[in-house]
Amino acid sequence: MFLLAPVLLGAVAAPAQDDRLERFRTLAATRLALVGTDDGERSREALREIYALLDEEIVESLQSGSVFTSLPFLQERLDGFADAWGGASFKLRRLGPLTVGAFQLVDSSPGNSVRVYGEAGGEARLLHAFVRDGRPVLYPLAGGPAPLMVVAWEGWPTNAGVRPLRLEMLRMRGDDVTVTWDTAPLYPEGLVARDWRLRGNELRIRYELHYPGWTPGCEGQTEQEDVYRLPTDGTVPARVARRQYNAWHQALHHSVSGLFAALASGDRASLTAFVPDAELRRRLPATLAAEPACDAPDPAADPDAVSVAAVESERRPWSLTWRRAGRRWQLVSATPVL
Repeated sequence: MFLLAPVLLGAVAAPAQDDRLERFRTLAATRLALVGTDDGERSREALREIYALLDEEIVESLQSGSVFTSLPFLQERLDGFADAWGGASFKLRRLGPLTVGAFQLVDSSPGNSVRVYGEAGGEARLLHAFVRDGRPVLYPLAGGPAPLMVVAWEGWPTNAGVRPLRLEMLRMRGDDVTVTWDTAPLYPEGLVARDWRLRGNELRIRYELHYPGWTPGCEGQTEQEDVYRLPTDGTVPARVARRQYNAWHQALHHSVSGLFAALASGDRASLTAFVPDAELRRRLPATLAAEPACDAPDPAADPDAVSVAAVESERRPWSLTWRRAGRRWQLVSATPVL
């Protein structure tokens, strides 16, 4: 008798599920072009319809009980929806008694979502829906008294090999879940990561530093790596280490920016520190300013020298050659570029 119950229940549920999949195919055919666009209300309405069907599919299975609540069964059903959409990815993980789904409709879209399902009032339902930019990936953490999960929102990589990144930590509290940690307020200008790794309870993030003189797409610029320890009790992760790569570049452009400021203000003392050669100081125009361009180190000719682009107010380009002097950088030549 008990062995037949799931089969009978499946026979009842199958028509509704098949009809839902068919409706999803229709949505994919008619709404796919709208998702991930800036088409305002039409795009939002398409997303609401899509997620309503996905939520309905999962909630109905969870409410049915027995084998229909297992991750393999739920994942198989969602794989059918992903195939109907084409290019979508729907992945499920457990967080204690909760079911958490990472839903990616396009590569990097504000329509992607992490959705948490559980029981409330004696019924299965959608408890939370998190919508962010990027592709969501779930990483459960083991070993603590309360179930924990890290959600990574990864943006599309650039030609420079970096990508936008946002990390959040979810923690079970009673029958619910809450975000206990988020990198967004820690990196208010945005986190653009070259690499990040989560091993055990150690998190490493190597990311771009944006400072005066930093130029998108250039190599050899200063980057930073932060190391966090993720406590298994669910408390806020603590940063335990920080190191810089190519720290010389930020130090160089601290001097470059200081030179431009000293020229503009007529600060003779600072000019002397940046440009020891009096004749070179005399030839520098007061309107010299930064020009966004990649710097040009020449390790073969002089491993401690770097050429930096600049421009006059009349838009006449200059090339400034800087040489490392201990921990500082000094200007050793400056020539207009004809």
